[in-house]
Amino acid sequence: MPRTRKKKFPVTNTDRASSSSTPTSSRTVIRRFHVLLKKQGQLKNASSANAEALGEIEREIDELGGLAAYQHMSNVGQGNDRGGGSEKVLIQWLIDMGLRKREAKGKLRLLEVGALRPDNYRTCMSWIDTTPMDLRSRHPSIVEQDFLLMNEDENRGKWDIISLSLVVNFVPDPRDRGRMLCLAHSMLAPDGLLFLALPLPCVENSRYLTFDHLQSLMNVLGFTEVQRKWKKGGKMAYWLYRKSENDRKPLDEYRKKNVCRQGDRNNFAILLP
Repeated sequence: MPRTRKKKFPVTNTDRASSSSTPTSSRTVIRRFHVLLKKQGQLKNASSANAEALGEIEREIDELGGLAAYQHMSNVGQGNDRGGGSEKVLIQWLIDMGLRKREAKGKLRLLEVGALRPDNYRTCMSWIDTTPMDLRSRHPSIVEQDFLLMNEDENRGKWDIISLSLVVNFVPDPRDRGRMLCLAHSMLAPDGLLFLALPLPCVENSRYLTFDHLQSLMNVLGFTEVQRKWKKGGKMAYWLYRKSENDRKPLDEYRKKNVCRQGDRNNFAILLP
């Protein structure tokens, strides 16, 4: 006897402006989106894509509220009642480096990828010129643009800082994650800074990525670690990298998945294109 498929309903109302969703429900929706988008990417890249399976995944994404629901839940996590967004970490690091006092040299040009709000850096307007950008803009001041589709030649060496906060982990394909980091290196000015923020389990509990492996990968790409912040049992990990000369050719070991540790782990990985 065929099973009756139960109709699902969106678990969140994306039209609500307040951050009334609970942290637990927000994380549940975000994690589910990551799983669905990964499966969607795998099916689309398959030589013989399963149209029925792909349709099921796309229907579930729609039933969850689509990308707008993901953005809403992420925005909830950045509310003042939840401790604020990751930009606070970056701002403090920049202040500690003395960059707030460089007004005479002009403002720092910051490209904020995955911006859910247009004013995350409003307190730094005197010394940071921010360009917020996202796949789906929620505000007229946020540029609607896919970072992976930006014109590399037009942006080569253009930015003093690029922020990839909770962006790389949202990209379904591990090679596109690596390509995103390569593009960031190309688009940064000499000695430019890359701010990277990931959910801690992406590095602490991955089968294919560890802190040491990530550092080695970033070195190969031409990045030198300046700052790192995370705590055991926490939810987030933050890094600040400086662009350096890249004279080393990428190694094959970073183009394929290599098991770094066994056990009950997640499959997050970053591969070079």
